[in-house]
Amino acid sequence: MTDPISETSRRPPPKITPAYIENAALHYLERYSSSRANLRRVLMRKVDRSLAHWGGERDEAMSLVEAVIGKLAGLGYLDDAAYAEIKVRGLRRKGASTRLICATLAAKGVEAETTAAALSEQDGDAEMNAALTLARRRRIGPFRAQDKRAEFRAKDLATLGRAGFSWEIARAVVESDPEIGG
Repeated sequence: MTDPISETSRRPPPKITPAYIENAALHYLERYSSSRANLRRVLMRKVDRSLAHWGGERDEAMSLVEAVIGKLAGLGYLDDAAYAEIKVRGLRRKGASTRLICATLAAKGVEAETTAAALSEQDGDAEMNAALTLARRRRIGPFRAQDKRAEFRAKDLATLGRAGFSWEIARAVVESDPEIGG
């Protein structure tokens, strides 16, 4: 059985031009917020696909990508600090630990200093509140049925530990008052 979209029926990638790179970047930024490094990675995948088909110099295309990224950053479309702040707030709302947030932003190419600055704007209880949020979402610790809490204590601690929370915070959440668990 053959693949319905084989290499012969697939449209060839467009040739790399400054206009194409800029349009691709703008189209991506319309749909997603991005860091500079992540946008560079996305655009370079397009460049590599095009160069594999049409041929050409990767260095020339890289300079086009860098020029577009510089232009978009100058226009305010790319701001790593604002991106980091948005991601930190969103991940905290979902119950992410500081370790998970740092790893997520590092994977997107945000520098450690920018991540630290975005995390410093959080209040002192942000880590504990995030752990409680995760416990509520996963129905563990104080959000588990009272008669099952002792039985699942070790599993709940492990869940919080794998999510990147420290032992102290994980223990405080698992041993917290069942009244907050609803």
